[in-house]
Amino acid sequence: MGDLYGKTIVLGVCGGIAAYKAAALTSKLTQAGATVRVIMTKSAVQFVAPLTFQTLSRHHVFVDTFDEKDASVVSHINLADSADLVVIAPATANTIGKLALGLGDDMLSTTLLATMAPVWVAPAMNVHMYANPAVQQNMQTLRSRGVRFIEPGEGQLACGYVGKGRLAEPEEIFATIEQYFGGGSRLKGRHVLVTAGGTVERIDPVRYITNDSSGKMGYAIAEEAVRMGATHVTLVTGPTALSAPAGVELIPVKSALDMRDAVLSRLAANHLIIKAAAVADYRPAAVAEQKMKKKTESLTLELVKNPDILQEIGTLKTEQFVIGFAAETERLDEHALDKLKRKNCDLIVGNDVSQDGAGFSGDTNVVRIFDHNGLVEALPIQSKHLVARRLLELAAERMPRLAHTTGIPS
Repeated sequence: MGDLYGKTIVLGVCGGIAAYKAAALTSKLTQAGATVRVIMTKSAVQFVAPLTFQTLSRHHVFVDTFDEKDASVVSHINLADSADLVVIAPATANTIGKLALGLGDDMLSTTLLATMAPVWVAPAMNVHMYANPAVQQNMQTLRSRGVRFIEPGEGQLACGYVGKGRLAEPEEIFATIEQYFGGGSRLKGRHVLVTAGGTVERIDPVRYITNDSSGKMGYAIAEEAVRMGATHVTLVTGPTALSAPAGVELIPVKSALDMRDAVLSRLAANHLIIKAAAVADYRPAAVAEQKMKKKTESLTLELVKNPDILQEIGTLKTEQFVIGFAAETERLDEHALDKLKRKNCDLIVGNDVSQDGAGFSGDTNVVRIFDHNGLVEALPIQSKHLVARRLLELAAERMPRLAHTTGIPS
């Protein structure tokens, strides 16, 4: 039996085109053994019929507060009391506002007021609505009360705009729920070190060489490692615009040499090393102390090779499980397997960064995971958090092969 078996999840479905994704989520939760009780707003039934959710959940769907099917209970109180978790997906700006203000004018909002269960909200709306200060303030109010948000993705919205506001995919919401109910123990006792972002190689005080890495993949891995119960997670990161994940020890660095020192000094203290950073292969041979002036028609920079951090890890490791990344633009399988063997990795993640959905700055990735025997798994386009979760699952499955005689603290 899975971690969701016997759990009762109250699923609130609000009015929006993304309501169809809630049907897929209902199916996944039900198949995993959860009892799913669906509450739809009156606007939601304009997009998906209640019969759809009734068929998938095998339970009556609630829409009207006064439509009491069982005279022995008050439905919204019974639902509130029975819930192990309440999930609102999709959550509209209107419902988020009502929840923040404590209003109760329909079946969903009255149930939310009555429940003592954790409440998770998965917003879905137009990009400008999501960014509206009133909506953002309402979400912050809810966060301060312990409500957890499953962040929307970025991309093409039904209204035609491109930006943040698309409901998280059903697979991502399901995975988050599954982790909450028990998947958070797979890395218990493990110390995990992740590298993320690009490095900065100085030319002078105002100029530098870097790359397009956003750090999103490494940050997602660190966050998922915490969710999967890792005892300690260290994130060594180059400069990014991202916020530090909760529960992670953040080690900010700038250059490849800085990252090398931070990683190698912590190598012996970790069981799992995941090097997702895009480290510069070269750095300027000399760094000017003052800003270089524009004096000639051309400028030649001499570059010297940076240390290969992943190769050093592969050489120095004892019982650590090491995962590398190979960002390629051609002959992905060949280059990834070659890198895996040369650098003594246990797994390597190859991604063609020229492929749609697999670039540096996006929220999704498309990867192929290899070990020394070849392809382990090819993951289709999905959120970087789902990629991170699957990668960590593979590592957790393989790590028990390591002897527990290391000097690494548990």
